[in-house]
Amino acid sequence: MGQTNKQLKRIGIVAGGPIERLVNLADYEIDYWIGCDRGALYLLNNNINPNLAIGDFDSVDEEEFKVIKSATENIQIHPVEKDLTDLELAINAALELNAENLFLFGVTGGRKDHELNSIFLLERLIDLDLKVKIVDQQNMISMYHPGQYQIIHSELYPKVSFIPLTKQVSGLSLMHFYYPLTNQTINRGESLTISNHLIDQTGHFSFDSGILIVIKSSEQSD
Repeated sequence: MGQTNKQLKRIGIVAGGPIERLVNLADYEIDYWIGCDRGALYLLNNNINPNLAIGDFDSVDEEEFKVIKSATENIQIHPVEKDLTDLELAINAALELNAENLFLFGVTGGRKDHELNSIFLLERLIDLDLKVKIVDQQNMISMYHPGQYQIIHSELYPKVSFIPLTKQVSGLSLMHFYYPLTNQTINRGESLTISNHLIDQTGHFSFDSGILIVIKSSEQSD
């Protein structure tokens, strides 16, 4: 493999969601790529050879599977009938590699059950102190435990929304935002913290309790 696990700081997982929602994968500095089922083919289409391809491969045909198999360092084939989704298998493989930053591509825009489950998977991963982002053409989604955080302006995703995963998030403060907040309690389902934006290149947010989803997004239409 040419790398020790300690060097695998940034792992990218590409799943088989709608290809039109996929970003240019070559724009991301990733140490180790995992192709999840059809996601392995997406990597090859972006001129990236997967370090690992994993899944049941029920979303590719025989010829596509031959292409994946011939161009991949390591391939793990699982049965179609299994307890874990292909994405969970890929995430477990990333955890075994001691990833510090995990980027999930191709997990939004398709089946809503898969998309919603992918977002809820973030909660499990932040409990492991892993930095995780879900990325597509229009959104970058991350999740946080209470604390103080810096956020950087993105030309691609200028809008920023703060959404409670838990029923309530307390003590939320937003600094260097167009709509600042100080020690605010927000409830799940309220729209107070939707569609904000930074007024400086960097800003800060902090909160005292709950779990917070942060979504950077663009105004482009689906």
